[in-house]
Order: sequence, then structure tokens, then C-alpha cells
Amino acid sequence: MNRFPFVISVLIGLFASTASFPWADLDLHIRTQREVRCRDEEYRSGNICCLNCPAGTHLKSACTTPGEKGQCEECEDGTHTQHANHLAQCIQCTQCHSDQVIFRPCSHTQNAECHCKAGGFCDPEEACESCTKCSRCKKDEEVVRNCTATSNTECKKIPTQSNSSSAIVIIVSVLVGLGIVGALIFCCMKKRARGSVGNESKAEEDEPFPELIPVNGVDSLRKCFEYFEEVDIDYYKRFFRQLDLHSNVIRSKDQLPYEDRIHELLNVWIEKEGKDASLNDLLKALLKFDQRRTAETIKEKALENGHYVLASKSF
Repeated sequence: MNRFPFVISVLIGLFASTASFPWADLDLHIRTQREVRCRDEEYRSGNICCLNCPAGTHLKSACTTPGEKGQCEECEDGTHTQHANHLAQCIQCTQCHSDQVIFRPCSHTQNAECHCKAGGFCDPEEACESCTKCSRCKKDEEVVRNCTATSNTECKKIPTQSNSSSAIVIIVSVLVGLGIVGALIFCCMKKRARGSVGNESKAEEDEPFPELIPVNGVDSLRKCFEYFEEVDIDYYKRFFRQLDLHSNVIRSKDQLPYEDRIHELLNVWIEKEGKDASLNDLLKALLKFDQRRTAETIKEKALENGHYVLASKSF
């Protein structure tokens, strides 16, 4: 009878020691999933972080050991990647148009660069669908700057003696005009003093846009990709042209569903920009063509979901 309590205590001890291990493993697994944070030069594959493939290659299969590269494959001819990446395939090289010449050929690590042929130019701030013919100065004008591949000819009027009297007339007209403008401004100020609801909405449009800081580097940016599905389908090509993506690259994704198209093009943009990629740049691109409401919606979602925090300055 004296052995019974001893046997009971041994059995309880064995049960407690064996039962604790599964719960400990489950807790470790949950904490591991929650705490995975990859560096800028890495990407997440399951519960581990793998190193990006180098420029000139793309990812064929992810790594199985943390901190290592997976299987990377060299870009095929006619494709490239300019930065370290984990893209499933390389980006198609730009094809120069018939009115352009190849200024820099495409390589596995650098896209082709096209310049207009002599006599034509393209504005570097816009997508170059075709070169514009250089202007010629008129008979009463002289060349200030010759046409280049990126700018048109600049001309100015050749000064003459008769222009002096014309200048006096213009100056008098300007002074009269300034007087009229001054009177109008005075009237507008009086109306503004009485208050206007319309002015309040205009002030909201002119209000500076807050700058955002990522909580977890480029991983925070990628988590915001789905918010850009808010961009109107009629404006998305213009949006990506604002981000300096070539029209050929944008058209190459036309066969995809709209949501996949947005994600793929944003991945291409991040690969092009490298470490300089920023959510603020994407929001600025929307603001440039009056898509402030969409920019506000994306900003609020990024803040609400904890991917970004507000900075002290605005743009």
C-alpha cells in the first residue's frame, strides 16, 4: 500500500514531460512564422529568407537554406535585369523604332537606350512613341540652341529698330493690364474675406501630401501592391509611364488580368529602381495627373495596416 503514491507520482511526471514537447514545438513554429523579417537584399520563401539573384539573372527556384541564393538562371538574349532580383523571368529589352538609332545596346544587365535620328527629338519627360521633327527658325528669327536628340530647336526674334517703338506700346499695354489685374485682385480679396465654401475644397486639393516611412523596408512596399488595384484602368498606362517604364514593357503585360498586370509592372519598377524604390514616388506619380483621391486611399490603407508611418515632413 505504501508504494501506490510513489507509482502515481512517477506516472504523472512521465505524462507531464512527454506532453510538454509538442506544445513547445507548436509555440516555436508560430513564433518563427511571426518573426521572419528579411533584409533588403533578401526575399521571403515560406518561413526563410533567401538572397536575391544577381543582375543579369532571374530566379529559377528558391533556396532551401536561410541566407543562401536559390537557383539563378542567366537572362536569355534580348532580355535583362539591371539589379539583384527574384523575378521569375527577365525583362524584355526595349526595341528601337524605325526613326531611332541604338545609342546603347541591350545586355543581360542593362536595357537598350534609343536616341532619335538626326533631325528628330523626343522629350525625355514623356514616353517616346515616335520622334518629333526638329523645328526651323523663321526668317525673322535666329537660332539660340540647335536641336538635339532630347530637345527641339530654340529660336528668338532678330531685334530691329522698329521693334523699339513696338516695345514701348507693349510696355504701356502691360502697365494698363497690371492696373486692371490689381483691381480684380482687390475685388477677389473682398469676396474671400466674406468666406467661400468653394475655397475650402480648393485648399484641401492644395494641401501638402505627407511623406511615409516604411516599417520593414521594401517588404512594406510590396505589401502595398494590392492597394494600387484602385488605379482606374483608363489611367494605369499613364501612371506607369510617369514611373519611366517603357511602353513596350507596359504592353507586354496586356494579356494578364488587371490585378496581375498591376503587380507585375510594380515588380518591374522595383527591379528598375533598386534600393531607391519608394511608396512616396508612386503616390507622387498619381498626384501629377490629378489622382489625389486614389493616392489618399492608398496612403490610408498603408497606414491602417501598419506597413508605413507618417514622417514629420510633406511633399
